[in-house]
Amino acid sequence: MLLTIRLARPPDEDAIWSILEPILRAGETYALPRDWSRDEALRYWFADCHEVFVAEDEGEVVGCYYLQPNQRGGGAHVANCGYVTGTTSSGRGIATAMCEHSLRHAAERGFRAMQFNFVVRTNERAVRLWKRLGFDIVGEIPKAFNHPDLGLVDALVMYRRLP
Repeated sequence: MLLTIRLARPPDEDAIWSILEPILRAGETYALPRDWSRDEALRYWFADCHEVFVAEDEGEVVGCYYLQPNQRGGGAHVANCGYVTGTTSSGRGIATAMCEHSLRHAAERGFRAMQFNFVVRTNERAVRLWKRLGFDIVGEIPKAFNHPDLGLVDALVMYRRLP
């Protein structure tokens, strides 16, 4: 695997949609509408406040993430990200590489910390990964996510300081 991470460009939209669509339709990890159209999802992913990156393996987009300030004003020094990995690329270290890249890039941009506001507790792979990369669970929101199979499950707030 020869993984590179770079800023997304408009020609990447089809590849990004091919990664986002199955995640949205499954409705298991993101608190986003499961019935969003391609245009609605891409409008969200490429929001003005998002800096979007793609992970490529030998020229094929296998994951993507956005970086943004978690809040405005007095909270703008804390970063926030959203990550997705292609369903056929799971378990290959792509999410790890994207998170490590986002942590470095956020620090370079002057962010002092990173916070994930809504990590679905049943997304155990993500929770383990974020913990391994230095994030702490700083809060839990009871029954905040309506999982399509499990019903109401908890969401976590995870936080890490940046160097």
